[in-house]
Amino acid sequence: MIRVMLVDDHALVRMGFRMLLGDAQIEVVAEADSGEDACKLYPQHKPDVVVMDLTMPGMGGLEAVRRLIAQEPKIRILCLSAHEDTAHPQRVLKAGALGYLAKRSAPEALIEAVTAVSRGKRYLDPETAKALAVAQIEGDSNPSEALSEREFSVFLQLARGATVAQIAENLKLSPSTVGTHLYNIKQKLGASNQSEITLVALRWGLIEA
Repeated sequence: MIRVMLVDDHALVRMGFRMLLGDAQIEVVAEADSGEDACKLYPQHKPDVVVMDLTMPGMGGLEAVRRLIAQEPKIRILCLSAHEDTAHPQRVLKAGALGYLAKRSAPEALIEAVTAVSRGKRYLDPETAKALAVAQIEGDSNPSEALSEREFSVFLQLARGATVAQIAENLKLSPSTVGTHLYNIKQKLGASNQSEITLVALRWGLIEA
């Protein structure tokens, strides 16, 4: 039986996933409502697959993926997202996640994705795979692609309204380091303040309004 840890800040979502996976004889051995809790719980349960939502308060899913992989390089992570952009799948796959599933996907796709990832196979839902392929062929890019991995994490938190102090706490960075990232982000995106950073993120579907 495949053993799974669910990471999502919505209890109802976790309950739905747990019931869906249970019907497929996939056992949910742990649940977390934040990236921070996921990092704490993983060593206790060592699930076969971590199903990670990307949009959560605190450090968020992308940072949690990075920390879990640093903690356990062989970990198998399937990321879930409601976003329609190509930046999120590119970033999490580059960070080391094995799979990416859009939340718009059919319920049975979750079972297919968890099963594939548990076997060490890469999984992308068809629509996301198509979008990534088209973007690569057409050379489409959004401004966030100019950002480094750490800058992208800070950028997302800024876009959601977090302060420098909150970002420093969430990402375990010094305020001065976050300030440096903020300066670089503004330069690369041509943004003069946090509101303009938020507009860039909204325009490219990187956050929800």
